[in-house]
Amino acid sequence: MRKIAFACLLLLASAALLFAADQTTVRWAYWGGESRVKISQQAIDLFQNANPGIKINPEISGGAGDHFVKVDTQLAGGAGPDIIQMGGNINDYVKRGVLLSLEKYSGTILTTSVIDPSAIESGTINGHLYGVSTGVTMPALVYNKSLLDRCGVPQPKASMTYDEFRAFLAALKAKLPAGVYPMQDIGALPTNSTPFGYWLRYNGTPIYDAATNSTPVTAAAAQRYLELFKDYRDNGLVLPADLAAGFAENNADTSAIIAGKVAIDFIWTNQLAGYQGATKDELNLLEFPGAAVKKSLWQAPSQFYTINKDSKNIEAAVKFINFLVNSPDASKVLGNDRGASASATARAAGLANVNDQKVVAYLTVAGPHSSRETAHLPNDTELNSTLYLIYQQAAFAKITPAAGGQQIHDMIVRLINK
Repeated sequence: MRKIAFACLLLLASAALLFAADQTTVRWAYWGGESRVKISQQAIDLFQNANPGIKINPEISGGAGDHFVKVDTQLAGGAGPDIIQMGGNINDYVKRGVLLSLEKYSGTILTTSVIDPSAIESGTINGHLYGVSTGVTMPALVYNKSLLDRCGVPQPKASMTYDEFRAFLAALKAKLPAGVYPMQDIGALPTNSTPFGYWLRYNGTPIYDAATNSTPVTAAAAQRYLELFKDYRDNGLVLPADLAAGFAENNADTSAIIAGKVAIDFIWTNQLAGYQGATKDELNLLEFPGAAVKKSLWQAPSQFYTINKDSKNIEAAVKFINFLVNSPDASKVLGNDRGASASATARAAGLANVNDQKVVAYLTVAGPHSSRETAHLPNDTELNSTLYLIYQQAAFAKITPAAGGQQIHDMIVRLINK
């Protein structure tokens, strides 16, 4: 009996070793808050249950900045992850020769025929598919519906002009408790190029004209942007500069609206579930002012799934990406966290989550008030950091709006000519 038991143990051990030897581990690097981590792991579990020979190892950063610092360090050391989540900077990594062209796998492991053509186009650079869109997203204002209800403030209209929006902020200020402001100073965000880019589009001066390699943005136009928020600050309609600077707004954990300091903040639509998960109050979405008049909003690829060209597990990585993008089961758990799905197969699963339904409702209103996304400024990795510094100097009255406007114009020209 002992010999039989020992033989059985040997067989079990051999089987375990054989399984371990045959198992492929795919490293997936992405960024996100607690909500994204939770639902991503649910998707991983679903995939691994259906594909026992593949293990997905998530490598998570809290924000995009930390993510790319870590990924760049790994790539420089020849130990980059297999799947790298990308944002609007995907072009930079294509130029660096980091990413794998995926069209070889299209139609086989990767089902691209059910993905919206615009989404395929967004991940296609120089004629090659480098990124699979995680979905589309739009800029939005998020507001605390429960707070407005408690203060007896009527819910805002879905679409407002700038004058109507300012009047709404003023009415809100009169009702809010002490220490709570109507809105975060969204010009003071580390990702402030989005509100700035929206305002430029609203005024008919998009930041960059790719056809002429120039900018229509004048110093006077940039000055008016700084004056807009100076008016809001001077009248207590947004957080004071010192308080606003204390919120990084990378995610719900660093947000003024979740901290209870403001009633309105800025997010991308795919962030709604994460923000809602961080508060018991009900949140809802609101258009930027003026969008209905000027069609100045835009839909953008939320992020991209890309593959490191030096990956040793390419087919397994592509298979997992295909699952994330096209599987109805994955769609049910991922929702709109990385954008509204661009896959017809995934969308067929429907949206049971109320936050996902709110995003779709917002896109239904705001989608017709959007136009093609403005071309990105060359060398725009510097745009956010430099714009942030200039804006902060103006917010703290270290420079005048006129001086800040000139500095912004000069910076844009410098980045174009760099």
